[in-house]
Amino acid sequence: MNGPQRQFSSTTGAPAMGAAESATRGRAYGEPFGRTERTDAWWVQPLVQGLALAILGAYATWAAFQGRDYTFHNYLSPFYSPLLKPKWWPLSPALLVLGAPLGFRGTCYYYRKAYYRAFFADPAACAVGEPRKAYSGETKFPFVLQNIHRFMIYLAIPILLFLWIDIVRGFTFDGRFGIGVGSLVLLASNSLLTMYTFSCHSIRHLLGGRVDCFSCVVAGGPRRRVWLTSTWLNSHHMAWAWWSLFFVCFADFYVRLCALGLLHDPRLL
Repeated sequence: MNGPQRQFSSTTGAPAMGAAESATRGRAYGEPFGRTERTDAWWVQPLVQGLALAILGAYATWAAFQGRDYTFHNYLSPFYSPLLKPKWWPLSPALLVLGAPLGFRGTCYYYRKAYYRAFFADPAACAVGEPRKAYSGETKFPFVLQNIHRFMIYLAIPILLFLWIDIVRGFTFDGRFGIGVGSLVLLASNSLLTMYTFSCHSIRHLLGGRVDCFSCVVAGGPRRRVWLTSTWLNSHHMAWAWWSLFFVCFADFYVRLCALGLLHDPRLL
């Protein structure tokens, strides 16, 4: 048979992607920092992502430590939900509840990729020389703590439930259903947070990652459909991560402006 032979994966039987492996294809490990054969603007993505993480992270940190201007009538900033104000706690209420979502997001597989590249250049991009000369993965402190991600999901989901209770309150005006611009802002924020949470790789693994044969287990058909839905959500995990981070900051910003009297919340219904 003449012509190039199609290559197949030895593990899945699927067609292999990309060009055939060679001694020089994609070689970067051990090269001087920044050296690459790439001709595209590979540095743009980590630069933009680093700036976005720095700006949104700085705002979230500032807002969490304020301890004021986080409510406006029936609106509550998502940074402060659930609102806990024990008499013995002298600091901002947000510091009592943000540990779970911060731990979940900070150890997220996608965010690890983003901030490893943006802040540690480890690596700065695919096939680009790195500053380190040895590799230990996430087996040493503090990076070994990243393994708690699969457990943080159990703390992040209850926070979502409280946020949805806040959404109901955000659509309640004087005991009746109503809609304000703030109601929609909070709804958008929590909807994106929900998509981000349930698109998590850990959720996908819980639903089907341990099943080798759906047709061989009880309720295999429904379980497979749920797993496929989770797989679709997971394929957009990066988008949910960024949009949810932006909107949760924007929701706090909107409530804060209203609480300070700098913005009027228009009623739509």
